[in-house]
Amino acid sequence: MISCGEPSGDLYAGALATALRRQQPELDIFGFGGPRLAAAGGRLLGSYEGLAVTGLSEVLRTLPRTWRMYRQLIAAAERQRPDVFVAIDFADFNFRLGQALHKRGIPVVYYIGPQLWAWRPGRMQVLKRFADLVLVIFPFEAALYQQAGVPVAFVGHPLIDLIDQRQSRADLLTQHGLSHDARTIALLPGSRHNEVASTLPVLLDACARIRAEEPDVQFLVARAPGLQDRQFEATRQSHLPIAVHQGDTDAVLAASDLVITASGTATVQTALHGKPMVIVYRLSPLTYKLGRRFVKVDTFGMVNLIAGQQIVPELIQDDFTAERVTQEVLRFMRDRARADEVRERLADVVRALGGPGASDRAATAVLALAARHAAARDQESSH
Repeated sequence: MISCGEPSGDLYAGALATALRRQQPELDIFGFGGPRLAAAGGRLLGSYEGLAVTGLSEVLRTLPRTWRMYRQLIAAAERQRPDVFVAIDFADFNFRLGQALHKRGIPVVYYIGPQLWAWRPGRMQVLKRFADLVLVIFPFEAALYQQAGVPVAFVGHPLIDLIDQRQSRADLLTQHGLSHDARTIALLPGSRHNEVASTLPVLLDACARIRAEEPDVQFLVARAPGLQDRQFEATRQSHLPIAVHQGDTDAVLAASDLVITASGTATVQTALHGKPMVIVYRLSPLTYKLGRRFVKVDTFGMVNLIAGQQIVPELIQDDFTAERVTQEVLRFMRDRARADEVRERLADVVRALGGPGASDRAATAVLALAARHAAARDQESSH
């Protein structure tokens, strides 16, 4: 049984399900997720679409649907008694679900360990009580979980195997009527509805300012699956040389010279493509005010956390303005040495991610735990 509640988690769930079936083709995989998990053969009991939001007020609006999904998954687990439950990120939902299934005697693997060390370290003890194993994807995380007494294994980052560059830069730019020669800036405004609503208008304002300073520039927007057309209508009305490409962020990154990206998994994806980036993010004022008290790190962007220092600029909350974005982008465009240095530092980050095979290593760990549980159950029933 698998539970993931957002596009990045669904991406990893699909890769994990594929790896699990590669090792044991007869497996029955079911749960909560999205199109990637379904495409890998998972039986979806529900989709995360409409539930993947950030911010306190946004989450409150989704609570009735979230609660229904929770009850449905509990009922399915009681009927089908899975040999193992794999929670993928989506901490607030999966913490509750994991605890409920643990009480019912179902072993729990938490894959893509939640970043409790960054913002809610006290919940490490909660995780310790219900997770039989945590699989982490960043090299520095294992020691943090070990110090808290949580069973943990570092498997590496699954994105390394998922990078797909089937479409060339020239083909993509031709497809959208853009120039092959102009410098191209990728915009990654986020994968959730409320992220895009908060991020994209500021980015479009910044794009107009950047083009006023550097006329030989064009823009590509990576549109995540499940988002609505109306959220990108402003790009068509902007009179900028800009195109929206849906469902293939790797193609957008491969075609770009520089990236402006919302904080999150996309920063690691950008690093894997070796592209200098500016990281941006904004929560609702109330959510940020409440949450900032619990944040225990000085940087937000995952590539900076992996590097141990800020190697690419972060514009968070009040710092995220069109003017500041413009300044940081122009610095990269006009200072080639700085851009080259960032590429070198990003290469160091990529080398720290563990190499290919993360999904297979995760699948092996999941199946081993399931086998131990099944053996113990059979032994008990024989007495």
